[in-house]
Amino acid sequence: MDALVLKHVSKAYENFQLKDISFTLPEGTIMGIIGENGAGKSTIINCIMDLVKRDSGEITVLGQQMDKDNLTMREDIGLVFDVSDFYDSFHLEQTERILQDIYKNWDHEAFQKYKRQFALPDKKRIKEFSRGMKMKTAIAIALSHKPRLMILDEATSGLDPVMRDEILDVFMDFVQDEHHSILLSSHISSDLEKVADYITFLHNGELVLSSCKDELIYQYGILKCRDADFKQLAQSDIIRYRKLPYETVVLVANREAAAQTYPSCIVERATLDDIMLLYVKGERI
Repeated sequence: MDALVLKHVSKAYENFQLKDISFTLPEGTIMGIIGENGAGKSTIINCIMDLVKRDSGEITVLGQQMDKDNLTMREDIGLVFDVSDFYDSFHLEQTERILQDIYKNWDHEAFQKYKRQFALPDKKRIKEFSRGMKMKTAIAIALSHKPRLMILDEATSGLDPVMRDEILDVFMDFVQDEHHSILLSSHISSDLEKVADYITFLHNGELVLSSCKDELIYQYGILKCRDADFKQLAQSDIIRYRKLPYETVVLVANREAAAQTYPSCIVERATLDDIMLLYVKGERI
C-alpha cells in the first residue's frame, strides 16, 4: 500500500495557486519536498492534512480519504510544523499527562527515550525553550504516539548540524519498519540528500518533478562550457541553462552521456541545490 497518494490536487488563493499536483509516497520510504519559499510546500501539507479545503483533486492517506476530525487517522499521523506554540505554559511532565489523554497509543517509554536523546529538560516551561528545543519537542511528541506516517514541515530548521544529523538518524530508524513513511519538507537540501528516497520539487505552485532521489543525483549533471561550445549542444540535451559572465551552466538529464558527447566541456554531478537553482533561475531553449 502507498502511504500517500495525491491526484491532480489544486488550491487557489488570491495571490497564489497550487496547480494540478500529483505524486505518490510508497510505504517504508522518505520523500523530501523542495522548492523556494512560496513554492507551495506548506500548502500541500495543509491540503494533505485537510487543514485547508482543496479546490479539486484526490488525496489518499494510508488508504483512506483524509479527514482531520477522524481520531484514528490523527493517531496514525505524526505532524510537525515549522513553528509549534503548543502547551507553552507547561513543562514536559505536564504536557505528557495531557497527551496521554489525547492519544490512546501514547508510548511513555518512547517519550522518555526521546527526551533523553534530545536533551530536553523536564522542569523548564516550553515557552522558555529555544526554537530548536521546541522543534525537538514537537518531533519527540509526534514519534511517541506510534504514527505510521510522519509529515514534517521544515523540521530540521533551527537545529545545529550535530542535532540535525541525529534527528535524521531517528527518521531513518523510523522507516526501518516497512509500514512507516515520512514526508519531509525542507530547504536544507543536504538533509534530503542524506535521507530521502524520493524528491518532489515544486516551483510557483507547479510540480516540476517527483522522482527517485538517486536517479536525480546520479543521472542528472551540470555541464559547464564556453559560449562557442554551448552553441554546439543539442537542444534535446538541455533541460535548463544559465549564462554567467565567464561560462554557461547547463542542467543535463544524463551526466555520463553528456561527458562522452561533449569532451571539451566540464560535466559534474548535480546536487539538489543545482537542480533547483537551474529550474528556478535558468532558461529553456
